[in-house]
Amino acid sequence: MENIFPVFRSITGRGIRQTLEYVSDLTEGFEIHHVASGTRVLDWTVPDEWNVSGATIRRTNGEVVIDWARCNLHLVHYSIPVCARVSRAELEKHLHWLPDQPELIPYRTSYYNHDWGFCLSARQHAQLTDEEYDIDIRTELGPGHLSYGEVLIPATHPPGEKADEVLFSVHCCHPSLANDNASSIAIAIELIRNLRNMPCRHLSYRFLFIPGTIGSITWLARNRHTLRHIRHGLVMSCLGDDGSPTYKQSRQGDAAIDRYAAYLVETRWGGKVVPFEPYGYDERQYCSPGFNLPVGCLMRSPNGQFAQYHTSADNLDFVTPAGLHASFCFIADLVMMIENDFLPRSLFPYGEPQLGRRGLYKAIGGGDEDAGGAKFDQMTLLWTLNLADGGHSLLDIAIRAGRPFAAVAAAADALTQAGLLAQRSG
Repeated sequence: MENIFPVFRSITGRGIRQTLEYVSDLTEGFEIHHVASGTRVLDWTVPDEWNVSGATIRRTNGEVVIDWARCNLHLVHYSIPVCARVSRAELEKHLHWLPDQPELIPYRTSYYNHDWGFCLSARQHAQLTDEEYDIDIRTELGPGHLSYGEVLIPATHPPGEKADEVLFSVHCCHPSLANDNASSIAIAIELIRNLRNMPCRHLSYRFLFIPGTIGSITWLARNRHTLRHIRHGLVMSCLGDDGSPTYKQSRQGDAAIDRYAAYLVETRWGGKVVPFEPYGYDERQYCSPGFNLPVGCLMRSPNGQFAQYHTSADNLDFVTPAGLHASFCFIADLVMMIENDFLPRSLFPYGEPQLGRRGLYKAIGGGDEDAGGAKFDQMTLLWTLNLADGGHSLLDIAIRAGRPFAAVAAAADALTQAGLLAQRSG
């Protein structure tokens, strides 16, 4: 996060490419795609590329009052080039500040409306008392490219077959905002490393590093052939602060990813589950009615609901190692459930099979459970057997029995190894 935080990112331009190249250097198999300005993507058009070399407000005596080089939140994104002396009244029309947070600089954009503007603190705004100011905005806005990154980690079992996919989506278009941008990029890099080290993957994992809104729309327009393979999806955002997890459901509301995340929130990590609404991050594109993909959104403090959101206070001091680690572990738990859940079917459904002669009572080991619930007791074993009718998943069993999912998965594995369970076919 310290490496990528200072980079000036926007939905196009040098900064987002620099960030993608940084991720690529750390990530095996990472591909960077470039889509030309003017390309039609669904109902949108890829915008012109925007780059910045400088932006200042100066007094007429040459004194610099506001300088983009000092804080890259100062310039409204996609500001057009301006070199002019303007009146205080005219300048006022192009300024953004936060009266209730007088020391903070807000983050503002004007992607699809050609205009210009500056963001500053209320304290800085109060000091603008001259009659005229010199505005110098050195930006380039013209044909170029929209860039996004992608990596696919293929399933290992069964090899050689096209597996269903889990989609992770991260926006990487914000400038120096730590929680709302950099935290998710950093966690995604670690998740990719972790997944590559898994000895067995039943599903493939696709990670997207995209500019918000236009990036997901562009990817969806270019990858319709991939969408039918997406079984689960998660948009990652605002994952570095110390707030408890917040999971926003997919549009479907009852997709498997919704049930897994809700179970973790309710039984292991605390936090809250909120219903889908067509506002927020890129989940609203994946969940638009034509696609209706099973994609939820994981946050800690939700967007717009913490004081530092989209301000200069969303800095490296706001995020914490504990918050980052907890978010990583939540998603790792989610992956564990996705990988291990199945519909068990008892091969001895008539009466209770004799467990003692199969050595399963020895495996029970007194009923203690470790911190992750990976050990199981006798009741977990019996519940798993009893509900193994081909119609209950391991998650269903865990909820019904009030046992940790990891304990039910461990019990199902032991029963399968003993020849008592099989996975329901079809």
